[in-house]
Formats: sequence, structure tokens, C-alpha cells
Amino acid sequence: MVDTNIFIIAEIAQAHDGSLGILHSYIDALAAAGVSAVKFQTHIAQAESSAHEPFRVKFSYVDDTRYDYWRRMEFTESQWHGIKQHCDDAGVEFISSPFSNAAVDLLERVGVKRYKVGSGEVSNFLLLEKLAATGKPVILSSGMSSFAELDKAVGFLQSRNTDVSVMQCTTAYPTAPAQWGLNVVPLLESRYGLPVGFSDHSGVIYPSIAAVALGARMLEFHAVFDRRMFGPDAKASLTINEIAELVRACTQVDTSVKTVIDKDDTSSFTALKQIFEKSLAVNKDLAAGHVLQFGDLEAKKPRGFGIDAARFESVIGKTLKNNLKAYEFLNDFDI
Repeated sequence: MVDTNIFIIAEIAQAHDGSLGILHSYIDALAAAGVSAVKFQTHIAQAESSAHEPFRVKFSYVDDTRYDYWRRMEFTESQWHGIKQHCDDAGVEFISSPFSNAAVDLLERVGVKRYKVGSGEVSNFLLLEKLAATGKPVILSSGMSSFAELDKAVGFLQSRNTDVSVMQCTTAYPTAPAQWGLNVVPLLESRYGLPVGFSDHSGVIYPSIAAVALGARMLEFHAVFDRRMFGPDAKASLTINEIAELVRACTQVDTSVKTVIDKDDTSSFTALKQIFEKSLAVNKDLAAGHVLQFGDLEAKKPRGFGIDAARFESVIGKTLKNNLKAYEFLNDFDI
């Protein structure tokens, strides 16, 4: 894991397509990319869905219904324990978003430090009550919520002494630049006075980098080995190489944002200023008695061998006392 104060969450979600082997390979790849946490989704089809749930994206060649898809995404409790252990061994935090109260019970047995609430669950106060009862921090994603709806959810959790964070998110897959909503990041911070973050579905690294510059302390995005892979989130995900680049970029941007530069202090540039700043010179042979004009002047490196170039106006109209050859420095004693 890269040393950064930005909490970077890579979400596998359903990118494993129900394969435990593929899931474990994601953990290793994302840990090597330097993320802080690897996030999953814990689905218990019977508890969260029904045969009436429509497909968000009709993508599956395998599943007749969305309910069938969620069943295929399930893992046993023993398998979840193995997933959590692998995250621990790899040095990344294990996080999973529950989509039912039953999933919260399972995750409590498996062991999590915090919970992430997906955009579609912000109005599910039954789930929020269940999460609050765990006493663990909750991250709210705001993708489908107005400020009024978010106010209610934040207030509900805070009334139960829950440690809350809020992430700007747009529920669109992939999210176009005009939909990123980067302006909302500082609005969330000023409105709630809470840690804020950015949950991204753009499929590119740029909005997350910009969000860090705007004050986001958490990032979340979907991960995939290749955007051509099967799955509902693949086109809106980042590849492993892109994630590694994003981690490096955000670490550097975070350092830059936190480092105050005093533009009035140029002491560190003293030597460079001597090299790069320039002195006045004449651009042609000139005889003593010549009245200097703008067209007679040039500026040459380094500074200090003639009159500072910044003072050029002070020599216009002055008479030369000495003969000067082309591109010879012009000094006060010459005029």
C-alpha cells in the first residue's frame, strides 16, 4: 500500500462474475497497485431481491433474471472469511457493501472495520438502523440522493452517534465529464463538516485526481482487469495499471495541496535567477555620443554583467560615453 493520506478504495463488486478464483486474483493485483482497501458487495439474493427486480443492464447470457444473477454472485460464509483473510494478508482493508440486513449480520461475523452504503441504499433507513447498531463508521454514497435526502440520512446516522463520511457520486455507467459533479465535493464538506470523498464510475482517472485537489479524502472506483470483460460495471471501471497510476497521481497531488508555497520567498531561486535572468546589451556597434533607442537593445544571460533588463526604460534617450561593439553588455558607466 502506498503511503498517502487519501483513503483509496478499489471496488471489485461483481467483476469476479461469481468466480472465487478470479476474486482472489483481484485482491493480489489491487494490493500491488497500492490501494488502501478492496471493496466487495455482499449479496444474499433471498434477502434483498425478488423475481420482479428488472435488469439494470441487460448484459447476462447466463441469468434469466436479476434475482438469478444475485444468487450467482453469492459466496458462503466460509468463503467470505477466506476473502477477508486474504485482504489482511495482502495488507489492504477488507470492505463490503451490504444490500440487506442479513448481509450485515454475515459481515459482522466475518469482520469489517467500516461499512460503505451504496447510492441505492441511502433511503433504506432499515439498513441504516442496522448499520448504526454495529457502532462502526459508515460511508454514504450520494449518487441518487438530493441534498434533502442526504440531509435525512446523515442526520439519522448522526442521531445514533455514527461516524459518517459522504462521497459525491453520480449514478451513471460510465459517467460523462459533465456528470462528474466535482463542484459538489467542497459543497459536501461545507454543508456537513464531515470527511468527504468521491465515488467514480467514469472509467478514467481524471475526476478522482481533480477531486483530491478539491478536498476529497476518500476515493472509490470500480476495478476490472480489462474493460472488455463481462459484467455490468466493466465499461465504467479502471484497469489495474490505471489504478496504479491513479494512486501515484493522488499521492503527489495530496502532497502538493497540503504544502503551502510562499510566492514572496524566492530565496531558493537565488542561484537560478543569476543564471536565467538577463542584463542589457547593445545589438549593434555603437559609437560614443549615440543616443540610445529601444531598437538598440538586447537582453543577454546572465544577470549582473550589465544593467538589469528590467531597467531598460531608464537608458532610453541616454547618450553613450563609450564605444560599444555588437552584443556587448551595457553598464551604467557606459552612459
